[in-house]
Amino acid sequence: MNGILEKIRKYNTWDGKLPNTGFRRDAYLDEIKDYIGNKLIKVIVGQRRVGKSYLLRQIIHYLINSNQAPPSNIFYLNKEFLAFDEVKTAGDLEELFHHYQTIVKPNGKVWIFLDEVQNIADWEKFVNSYAQDFTSEYELFITGSNSKLLSGELASLLSGRYVEFEVFPFSLTEMAEAKNRTVDRTFFLEYMRKGGLPEMLNLPDEELCRHYVDDLRNTIVLRDIVQRHQINDTILLEEIFNFLATNTGNLTSINGIVNYFKSKQRKTNYETISGYIGYLHDTFLIHVAERYNLRGKQTLGGVRKYYLNDPAFRSYFFGFYPQDIGYYLENYVFIQLRRLGYKVSVGVMNGNEVDFVAQKADKTVYYQVAYLLQDPATIER
Repeated sequence: MNGILEKIRKYNTWDGKLPNTGFRRDAYLDEIKDYIGNKLIKVIVGQRRVGKSYLLRQIIHYLINSNQAPPSNIFYLNKEFLAFDEVKTAGDLEELFHHYQTIVKPNGKVWIFLDEVQNIADWEKFVNSYAQDFTSEYELFITGSNSKLLSGELASLLSGRYVEFEVFPFSLTEMAEAKNRTVDRTFFLEYMRKGGLPEMLNLPDEELCRHYVDDLRNTIVLRDIVQRHQINDTILLEEIFNFLATNTGNLTSINGIVNYFKSKQRKTNYETISGYIGYLHDTFLIHVAERYNLRGKQTLGGVRKYYLNDPAFRSYFFGFYPQDIGYYLENYVFIQLRRLGYKVSVGVMNGNEVDFVAQKADKTVYYQVAYLLQDPATIER
């Protein structure tokens, strides 16, 4: 592990060199700051390439600049980098961390940052061990690209000892600030088409943007889903994603999707469709809005709506047409509400629909989304 330690030195701050932090995500950083200084595990989740790694580096930068952590007391590992490829299990991670402590000799509290931790087998054993260690001070920050990062037995194991933050692509105002643009109608429509994937800032033309979005989608579908779950019918998985992407904001049932594919002579069943949609949801490519009975105060099963984490996954593959602007706008509002920390449902009452019921703590807000209010029936509704 000594060899790996030297290879990863350039990714750490042990020599006093601070990392590149990119565009500051102040909203997330301010929220996380409130939880710094205790033994709670900070869990940062979100789709691939939405800026989780940059956010970790911004936290590291803040800790060092605020004199809370000496550079030698930061241990950073990113499983996306080839330099860390030999760290495959919790045992490997423990051995590497031991070498770090022996060679670098941090004095006092150590801050542990594990990026894309789901790529380390049994990582939870390492995290749980150091989170509970009462003989020394450790504070842990971990990121992952799967919503099931903390689920089942692990959630019970760490219950009450972690706090989770979900990171989304750049918001409208973040993208405008990063591009030094004014938020006007032109920029708003551009944002609804191109979305907020951070890497888009560095791509000079539309063709490169299209290739980037395609590569990102393929990485998530083929690497994070197909390999992880050993899926045989990759084409069906891609077709399901395409169906959901082109039907954002429409009430949809799994039975309806099954019947759609059967009408196309595709053999499938409820369990397969449900499972594949679950995998897409786990990777944050799509989000689900369940129907909520406003009178009975309960979630209704069966029919629900699906929304994309970023509109680029629709516009670059299926076009951005004027007649679809309402769907893009609805998708935008849904993601913005989620970004603000709301649980979002589709409201149902006496056969009528409320686009969104947004709930947070003891606050409930109702939203209708419309691009134009010209039709009297729409205004009355």
